[in-house]
Amino acid sequence: MKKIIAPVDFSEPSVNAAKYAVQLAADLPDSTVTLYYVYETIIAGSDGTPLLIDPDARKNVAIMALNNLKREMEAISKVPVDVVAEEGRLAPCLEKYVKQNEADLIVMGITGSSKIEQLIIGSNTLNVISKDICPVFIVPGNASYKKIDRVIFTSDLKNVESTTPLRPLKKVLDLLQPELYVVHVTATHTAVPEAELEEKRKLEPLLKDYNPHFFFVLEENFTAAVDKFAEEYSADVIITVPRKHTFLSGLFKSSNTKKLAYHSSLPILALHSWE
Repeated sequence: MKKIIAPVDFSEPSVNAAKYAVQLAADLPDSTVTLYYVYETIIAGSDGTPLLIDPDARKNVAIMALNNLKREMEAISKVPVDVVAEEGRLAPCLEKYVKQNEADLIVMGITGSSKIEQLIIGSNTLNVISKDICPVFIVPGNASYKKIDRVIFTSDLKNVESTTPLRPLKKVLDLLQPELYVVHVTATHTAVPEAELEEKRKLEPLLKDYNPHFFFVLEENFTAAVDKFAEEYSADVIITVPRKHTFLSGLFKSSNTKKLAYHSSLPILALHSWE
């Protein structure tokens, strides 16, 4: 059984991502979706006055809202849908829940239409990715589900044998069975350096079971290059590998994954280069 977790906060991006999750699950045999909501602990009011709020009452309200959303999702797909509400903070609670339930995939929404939205909504999604829990689908607020037939895997062609997350990548490719395009974007060369060609030769046998097509794209703007390529080749999903050091710095400020997450019109699947 494939277990998909869709964290929701009832915002439009999260509801859209939940819709994407149940439609994706419908194309994956023997899959289930769990709508997962975390409500934060309230200790005091804005003036510091202690608040006496029944946590059971808050959970009951959350479950009622989740069940309403569940009915909406069941009208879209016949995939089994469960609901879970927990108290705490999203990233640590979700990490614990996913590990305890051996989930296969997280599907989350994100929006980048304003700096405030990036800070509030985007930070939750990026924090979950940084936990390295399991593969995370990042669904833009305006994205609608389309059967996944073509996938772009972005690679920087550096130390591919140690940085390519083969186990989760192969698991996803085995599940989706897509046509695979491996795309390397470079802004500094008119001819492909031998070092990058050598890394390509190392990556080819690692992915040989999926008959990958390799492309080198010369473009200064990474996001624009990937978006243009995705449009030209009618791709359905972009797979990207965030780097560990970026998360350790706190914000993955210059990460290509972050740039794609906020600006791509396609869903992005974030895998990790360390395990």
